[in-house]
Amino acid sequence: MTIDQEIDNILALTHTIAVVGASEKPHRDSHRVMSFLQFKGYRVIPVNPRLTGQTLLGETVYASLKDIPDRIDMVDIFRRSEMVPEVVNDALHTDAGTIWMQLGVINEEAAKTARNAGLTVIMDHCPKLELERRGR
Repeated sequence: MTIDQEIDNILALTHTIAVVGASEKPHRDSHRVMSFLQFKGYRVIPVNPRLTGQTLLGETVYASLKDIPDRIDMVDIFRRSEMVPEVVNDALHTDAGTIWMQLGVINEEAAKTARNAGLTVIMDHCPKLELERRGR
């Protein structure tokens, strides 16, 4: 399967996305991507320990992935590459089937850990850009 086919499958089968590193600031990429994904019909759950309990784009902000009471399909990571292993370890305790690392976010070790646990991994891509590229 090509990366484009894999991304197509993920975008088609995903309904709920947890965004780790969510920002309340409208000019930040994570905020813009969350808003876009909501507009496209995805449920987006923000994760940011600094904003825990607040509401962001109509959703409650959680401190960590493990705190989210609902099923999530994908974890979209807006964190520095060296922070990804911690996020992946948290994701392993959820129902998420996909780890998605944003543009510039690459961590081969964390990707291997996730793949070995049966998760699909996308690195150095943006779901917003991928949807736009596909005309969706």
